[in-house]
Amino acid sequence: MKKVLLLIAFLVVSCKNDEINHPNILFIMSDDHTSQSWGIYGGILKDYVKNDGIKRLAKSGVVLENLFCTNAICVPSRASILTGQYSHVNGVYNLPDALDPDSLNVAKVLKNNGYQTSIVGKWHLKKEPSGFDYYKVLPGQGLYNDPYFKTKENWEDGSRGGEKEKGFSADIIGDSSIEWLKKIDNKRPFFLMTHFKATHEPFDYPERNKDLNKDVVFPEPSSLYEFDPEDSGRKHIGQIVENLTERWVNDTKNKTGRYPGLPFSVDGLNKREIRTKTYQKFIGDFLKSGAAIDDNIVKILDYLEKENMIDNTIIIYTSDQGYFLGEHGYMDKRWFYEESARMPFVISYPQKLPKEKRIDDLILNIDIPSLLLDFAGITLPESFQGYSFKNNLLNNSHKSREYIYYRYWQHDIKRPAHLGIRSKKFKLIYNYGDGLGTSGTNKTKTSPNWEFYDLVVDPGENTNNIDNPIYKDKIDFLHKQLIIEKRKAKDFELKIPDIT
Repeated sequence: MKKVLLLIAFLVVSCKNDEINHPNILFIMSDDHTSQSWGIYGGILKDYVKNDGIKRLAKSGVVLENLFCTNAICVPSRASILTGQYSHVNGVYNLPDALDPDSLNVAKVLKNNGYQTSIVGKWHLKKEPSGFDYYKVLPGQGLYNDPYFKTKENWEDGSRGGEKEKGFSADIIGDSSIEWLKKIDNKRPFFLMTHFKATHEPFDYPERNKDLNKDVVFPEPSSLYEFDPEDSGRKHIGQIVENLTERWVNDTKNKTGRYPGLPFSVDGLNKREIRTKTYQKFIGDFLKSGAAIDDNIVKILDYLEKENMIDNTIIIYTSDQGYFLGEHGYMDKRWFYEESARMPFVISYPQKLPKEKRIDDLILNIDIPSLLLDFAGITLPESFQGYSFKNNLLNNSHKSREYIYYRYWQHDIKRPAHLGIRSKKFKLIYNYGDGLGTSGTNKTKTSPNWEFYDLVVDPGENTNNIDNPIYKDKIDFLHKQLIIEKRKAKDFELKIPDIT
């Protein structure tokens, strides 16, 4: 009798496992590779983007129109994607912070459920990666050319150490990912995080891409020549395009070799001409850097197809946050404006997901690990604050977020700490301007102020309508909802004041 019961139990478990059919997971992520430069999101640069790999994924899967990060800066966003938690919960607020190796992350959960786990490329979280069978990661930000890589055999915390490899970083990361795939046990599912350094400043590129868009004059965003933030009702300066001008001129003079495509000069040019010339080089370099990522996406997809692995593999390509490409005269990220906070995202899973689909549901980066575990048939840990959006992708009945909550902690005078809420149609931002003692922040406080944008009428966020009386009711409603969403996120630091 006991043997019969055991046999029945075994058959039940086996059936369940067969039903789940644990998929492989390939999670490809770049740095700052913003949606304006993907081509598949339209925009003024769509005709100049080399995106064969991205288009291939979009054709075979689903594109997300409204995925946002919870803190638009590299280290915190990466920590949130791993832990499924807001910055104030996982403890990674700002760039200097490290992810605690003891914290629960999606790799650990997958590994504990039979997955082979690996991360190759950019890590940036200071402490030794945990939850991964194998890792080969850049120290800190890493180098574009002849980069160093750290492994279990040569690990040291921080941004130093590792062994040098000859070549361009994106190519090495792509090849190393394939090499790991060649060594895995094909009878067990894998979870591979392939994380490219590109397109982070200094936007370097391999020699093969140096003539991409040669002699092209790129179209300009309508807000490129916004020299005075007050023109749009903002109170802060931000990271302007001319910061690149200064760096290129200095690199030309000092011959540091940090930036590609030099020399660069703006001698004899007026204010507008300087911005014009800087923008053209900026976009040219950025698209060349992004093209190197796409080259390697194609290479990895080709390998999966050749090995007949692609149908049962969830393939995601995304960026850790967005980036300004001249909008409002800005570069860099950090802000809760659309170009900065929106994460481009495409997911392909031929066995389950529809093809050539787009969804505009509001989704957060903390939702990503919940999605992966849901597809793998694994119960979500209580520590995860996000929701799976599997049913959103499958077009089943689903729960969709009405609002997203955002908070940027790394205060600076030009880029003050702020928090905010976004619905499908409106956005409310509170620039509280205080580092609150967190790491890497400026101790000088700035005057608090509010911003409100009608995203239907003004998708470029060119007019701050916080004082416009026709929006008073909507602003008051969002203000109340912001307090609710902040509490739901378990963020109890800082009381939100009334709008005056």
